[in-house]
Amino acid sequence: MERLRSSPLHANISTALDKHLEVIHVVQSRRKDEIVNASNRQRQGAPRCQDDRDVFALALAIKEMSVATRKARTTLWCALQMTLPK
Repeated sequence: MERLRSSPLHANISTALDKHLEVIHVVQSRRKDEIVNASNRQRQGAPRCQDDRDVFALALAIKEMSVATRKARTTLWCALQMTLPK
């Protein structure tokens, strides 16, 4: 879109996209932690309540990703509207 406009987009647009990418990485990390911890607990026979912490952390990360995705979609729509000819 920047190439089509021949000028840079507003700084908030790239900030929202950077935040979205950051939140995606957090979700990936939480999911990996959940998988590793679940397999370790299964081998050791640990209580199930520990499982819940990983699931809650993952759920919170997914909630944050949902918010960031909505913001990214909105900012991309705004960038598109600024890019289209009038």
